[in-house]
Amino acid sequence: MRTVSAAAVRDAAGVAAAFPHVWRANQLGSYRTATVPTGHATLDRELPDGGWPASVLIELLTQQPGIGEMRLLQPALRQAGSRAIALVQPPYPPQAAAWAAEGFPVQRLVWVKSRRTVDALWAAEQSLRNRSCVALVLWQPQVRHEALRRLHLAAQGGDATVWLVRPLAAAQEASPAPLRLALRPAAAGIRIDIVKRRGPRRDAPLIVPLENMPAADFHSFEPHHASVAQRPSAVVTARNAAAVLV
Repeated sequence: MRTVSAAAVRDAAGVAAAFPHVWRANQLGSYRTATVPTGHATLDRELPDGGWPASVLIELLTQQPGIGEMRLLQPALRQAGSRAIALVQPPYPPQAAAWAAEGFPVQRLVWVKSRRTVDALWAAEQSLRNRSCVALVLWQPQVRHEALRRLHLAAQGGDATVWLVRPLAAAQEASPAPLRLALRPAAAGIRIDIVKRRGPRRDAPLIVPLENMPAADFHSFEPHHASVAQRPSAVVTARNAAAVLV
């Protein structure tokens, strides 16, 4: 049986320490960026550096919107401090009363609404490049690889935590995002399959309990609910008058 010398082990450890994109196959890697705890211990234990990495693109792949993805992100968003949280092209209007009830100052929420995918992507890129938000959530049913690459590069140029919510079927597609999670509903929580991470493959899903709050509280079909107040944005309307920041 072949043995590995102590010197070889030290050399491997030195390489892993010197190059952030290199890690041992049986260990979690590192992003070498700031990390925000997810607020869910079960998930933190399975993520490099123990949380959501900033300055990279994170993908959340869902069966359908509203299965608990916002409740999953809620503890991290609570740590945003005084800077803005951008919600770009969410499937339903954000409900100001629900966000306020959870302790989020509504004036910090920025809702980007666009008729065209290209404008939503552009607005997200500009928000990241201008460092105008500390957290950004973007919903897109279809995204080309080139757009993914641009988003990842824009994220790398700033310090925001960036989540892209896409359909579950996109798990079969290549992506520059270093962290990709597939989300499915589960009893009293959410099931998470780790599609991609810097570290060993994990086949068994995670079951993460979520706070006892209906998912529709953050987004709603009902037009009579109070939505985040409209605020015109020179950044987005300069690109296309049909794109409105509210």
